Parts: sequence; C-alpha cells; structure tokens
Amino acid sequence: MDENNNLEFQNQSEEQEESISELSHTDKLVGIFVEPSKTYEKISLFPPKTMDWLLPFLLLLITVIISNFVLMSNPAIKAEVKQKQLEGVEKSYAEMIKQGKMTKEEAEQQMEVIEQRMEEFGSGPAGLIIQAISILILGFIMFLIVSGIYFLIAKFVLKGEGGYSSVLVANGLTSYIGIIQVILATIISLLLGSLIRDTSIGSLMSANKEEFFGFLLSKLDIITIWIYFVFSIGLSRMFKSTDTKKYATLVFGLWIVWSVAVFFLSKSVPFLKNLGG
Repeated sequence: MDENNNLEFQNQSEEQEESISELSHTDKLVGIFVEPSKTYEKISLFPPKTMDWLLPFLLLLITVIISNFVLMSNPAIKAEVKQKQLEGVEKSYAEMIKQGKMTKEEAEQQMEVIEQRMEEFGSGPAGLIIQAISILILGFIMFLIVSGIYFLIAKFVLKGEGGYSSVLVANGLTSYIGIIQVILATIISLLLGSLIRDTSIGSLMSANKEEFFGFLLSKLDIITIWIYFVFSIGLSRMFKSTDTKKYATLVFGLWIVWSVAVFFLSKSVPFLKNLGG
C-alpha cells in the first residue's frame, strides 16, 4: 500500500514539475500557515534549499535571544529566575552537606560567591553575549541532531524517498510558527510579571512540572501541537508520501516518548529536564 502511495505521489510530482514554478521563500512562509500540505508538495518538486531551513530557524533563535534580553530587563522576572537558580544550588549543597562533602559554612560562602557572579553575569554585556552565543550554538546542535533522528526513522523504517536536507526543510520551516509562540510567551510573561517559557496550560497555570500531572499539562500546548502537525505534513510530503498518518505517528510518538523518558530520567539527572521538548 505504501509503495502505491509513493508511486502515486511520484507520478503526480513528475506531472506537476513541468507546469509549476518554484515558490519564493515568502510564498513558502505564507503557505506554512494557510495551506501547508500544498506548500510542502510544491517544495518537494525541487531540490531542498538550505535557505528554507536556515533562515527560519536562525530567526527563531534570534527571537529567543531578544526575548531573553527583554525578560531579563524586567526586575520581577529577573528576580524570579535568580531565585529559582539559587534554590537549585541550595538544594544541591544541602545534599552535599548531608553526605558530609561540604560544611554549612562552606556552603554559605559558596552561595555568596555564586550570587555575586550571577548578578555580574546577568547584568553585564559579556554575560548577554555569552548567553546569545550559547543559544545559537546549542540551538543548531539540537536541531541538527533531532532532524537526524527523524531522517533515520523516515528513511530506513518508513522507507521514505527523501534525504537529510528534506527533514531540515520540513522541520525548519515550522520555526515561523515557533516564533509566534516565543513572542506570545514573552508578552504573557511581561503581563504576569512571571517567566513563561511556552504557551502550554501547565505554564499558564504555573503547574509544578516536576510532578507528573504538571508535566502532562505542560504538553497541552496548542501551538506546539500545531508545529508538530505541520512538521508531520512536511515530512510526509518531502519524503514523497501521501500517507500523513504514519508520519504524524512518528513525529508525535517520538515527541511523547522522548518527553516521558526525559521526565523520569531528570529525577536522577536534573540537567536533562531542559531537554524535554
């Protein structure tokens, strides 16, 4: 059945390629919002372009950087972030004191040093530059790794007719939707005077995401679901298939499995909670 779908898609593509001109990047941007299926179909008729994933994802990261700068300029939000970071350090030191690896006096001294450095790092231009560079480097690394995982499954498990660059385009173009999410989260944060990283019900309700119920609420995010739905369509079209369901199963399934795995693993390795997706 899948081979028939691929053959049908390929035949349609060959017929359309002769009469359809390549979309401009502006048309692709608009198409992602108004008719993603047709847009990705037209994109798939031509070799994937680096600009189609590099530009939107770079703009997303720049938006995140600007958002962080704006949010950290708000005294209430800055104080909240600083307090949460200090609470994490205090919790770690308390465990070390309990294990006899550190005395209470040493912990207090270290806390004073850390608090001073956080203030200098967070306020100075050098700290902002380092944060921006970190977001750019880590953002691209994660994007390329995640796209690689989807490519391997789409290519060798689902037997799709596409390459790694096809996944990059399908994934990268959804960054335009992600930009909307970042902007909305920034506006909501400023209105509430509290840091909101996404537009999920969990974040809006200030649910404890370290508890499983709060974790579930954090996944109820209409914009995130929208992004993954469009990515599913893009992945199926870029891999020359009309069967969107199996690609949606791949995209949403991998997202859910990864998120649940990180949730439980982060209980032992706290750093992982930032990779939950």
